Amino acid sequence: MTRTAVPEPVEPHPVLSRFYREEAQRPSFVRRLFNETAPYYDEINGIFSLGSGARHRRRWLVKAGLQKGQRVVDVAVGTGLVAREAVAITGSHRDVIGVDVSEAMLAVAQRNLGIPLVQGAAENLALADECADIVSMGFALRHVSNLSGTFREFHRVLRRGGAALILEIGAPSGPLRRKLLATYLRRIIPFCYGRTLGKAPTQRLMEYYWETIENCVPASVILEAMCGAGFDDAQCHVEFGMFCSYIGHKP
Repeated sequence: MTRTAVPEPVEPHPVLSRFYREEAQRPSFVRRLFNETAPYYDEINGIFSLGSGARHRRRWLVKAGLQKGQRVVDVAVGTGLVAREAVAITGSHRDVIGVDVSEAMLAVAQRNLGIPLVQGAAENLALADECADIVSMGFALRHVSNLSGTFREFHRVLRRGGAALILEIGAPSGPLRRKLLATYLRRIIPFCYGRTLGKAPTQRLMEYYWETIENCVPASVILEAMCGAGFDDAQCHVEFGMFCSYIGHKP
């Protein structure tokens, strides 16, 4: 019997030695980081999003094809920011399922939305095959361990004709804009809000965010991983030079 070759893992960025020393430590670091920052995350995200808030999330869910009555799996649900917009479109809390590695984030999402929630990683979703019309992920692709494995799981849980929507932020192409964004994340946010939001966790989260943004693989690698997982017509739409929206469809 011939075995199907499993593609080599594609990491979203190299090991970030400032935060963890080897690849195997990445998942536990990410879980701990988001457990620490869950109480502050909605405020941090409001500052971090640079105006790409609820309207941005809802617009791209609609562009991905989400309609009333459909089922959504929101991976890396966090406190429920993307899921909230999905609920508004589908009209039902029961039809939006949130998945996250952080139990603290899930607790906040439960208080905020009351949707079905599952603790788990994007690379190993504890969900049935073909159970969703849309799989979404908001600004969290940089935190997974394996792009290929993540997209294979997205493809598996999608129904035929369904779509994956990944919202991300990329490093601006120009050196001046890169420097401004780095300064904003690493210096201004922790300085202005660290006292009220928890100085050490906020500083660590913003430092980590910038390093993942700066070192993330280019859009072409992400699109190749989506296509390799079986998605058709995978595309990346870029706004303001850094807000990336990836959409791919399951044939």
